[in-house]
Amino acid sequence: MKKVSLAVLVSLSALTGAAYAQSENGITMSTDPAKAADVEQRAQDLQSRQQAAAQAQSEMPAKHHKKGHKKAAQ
Repeated sequence: MKKVSLAVLVSLSALTGAAYAQSENGITMSTDPAKAADVEQRAQDLQSRQQAAAQAQSEMPAKHHKKGHKKAAQ
């Protein structure tokens, strides 16, 4: 019986901690169209920057390093 009570207590403590963490993370819901448009614009800007960076990286010529074999002095 003590093991079950301890398990329930630990589970409730974990759930309480998770609920508290979710309420303290600063995520809020808004129905303001201006805020929604601002968030969408930022997301589009971020996506276009990421695509441009990926494209620039793929256009860079690959550098190949040739390793010369050195012969040991005999």
